[in-house]
Amino acid sequence: MAVTVIGVDGGPLAPGGAEALEQARLVVGGRRHLDAYAPEHARRVELGPLEPALNALGSLSGDEHGVVLASGDPGFFGAVRALRERGVRCTVLPATSSVQRLMARAGRSWDDVTVVSAHGRDLTAAINVCRARSAVAVLTAPKAGPAQIASGLSGWRRTMIVGEDLGGPNESVVTVDPAEAAKRTWFEPNVVLCLAEADEVPPRGWMAGGEPVPPATGWALSEDEFSHRDGMITKAEVRAVALSKLAPRPGALVWDVGAGSGSVAVECARMGAATIAIEKDEAQAVRMVTNAAGHGVDVRIEEGEAPQALRDLPKPDSIFVGGGGTEAVTACAHAGASRVVVALAALDRVGPTRETLRSAGYGVEGVQIGAARLSELPDGSSRMEAANPVVLITGTKKP
Repeated sequence: MAVTVIGVDGGPLAPGGAEALEQARLVVGGRRHLDAYAPEHARRVELGPLEPALNALGSLSGDEHGVVLASGDPGFFGAVRALRERGVRCTVLPATSSVQRLMARAGRSWDDVTVVSAHGRDLTAAINVCRARSAVAVLTAPKAGPAQIASGLSGWRRTMIVGEDLGGPNESVVTVDPAEAAKRTWFEPNVVLCLAEADEVPPRGWMAGGEPVPPATGWALSEDEFSHRDGMITKAEVRAVALSKLAPRPGALVWDVGAGSGSVAVECARMGAATIAIEKDEAQAVRMVTNAAGHGVDVRIEEGEAPQALRDLPKPDSIFVGGGGTEAVTACAHAGASRVVVALAALDRVGPTRETLRSAGYGVEGVQIGAARLSELPDGSSRMEAANPVVLITGTKKP
């Protein structure tokens, strides 16, 4: 059995493609690809569910040839992985991927662009990457296209470049804001580029998709790395443990409730998560803008007090509650997050917080963090200077 996977992009087939089709006993592909390229003598299997096509390819005898027709580069979020998982060794003749074509049409370099796929997955993770990163390409799918992505970007300042039927007769490239994109009906297939700054020239990088996370400079940054008011900031040692419980990562959304200077939100954003910081103090919200910009991350800031300010926000994966009292904890416990972390200075709030999370279906654990830092005395000697202890209560739901 020999299988050749041929990429199709609307132009001539890659060298060797026509010969492979002429020898094929079986050709697998979407209807439009089959109509355009499959020879009359070959059996056709139209791609819908992948399993029948894989079974048909697997049934070929040792000297029979099969061809898979796939859009763009079949090794880039494409059919090659599924074939290899079945043990099918294949020859790949790639074409230009839809992402490459869209970038060329937009006239933009794309080594900084993070690429995510919405095929066969919950679209929320892709939307959260668009919320968190400044340049993201989304390989869309039916019911997970430009309109659905745009709806999820309400509240974030973004520009969308949508490529429809790239390389085909109905090719179109449109630049829109999310509000307009959410109202339109889009021609399929399509691909989306989501940008924080449409006209910005990205910095020269060294790794495709942007810098890796967590950042090379580490996490649980010193308080000196943030603008804050009179030491009113989650201390680095507490932040380190809180981050381990929140599990911020690309594709996740984190709320920082009672955010203050926003140090937790900024750290979560630096680790790739989309973040929303909720804070009632206008002066603190201004500090958050400075802190987010200073660390090169995008934090959505909502001025208001929990629970009222939480009502229309998108569902989070994790929540950090640094302030807001009992009502805030109760609202966060019922917001649908898989993890809720509450920082408490007052011991009399530990019991009620624990019971609130338990009653909402969380498994609860707690830890007191009482760090002491090395401090230099006037004579040059050193002592250990203790910080006020903080209790972290963590609620976790099983996936």
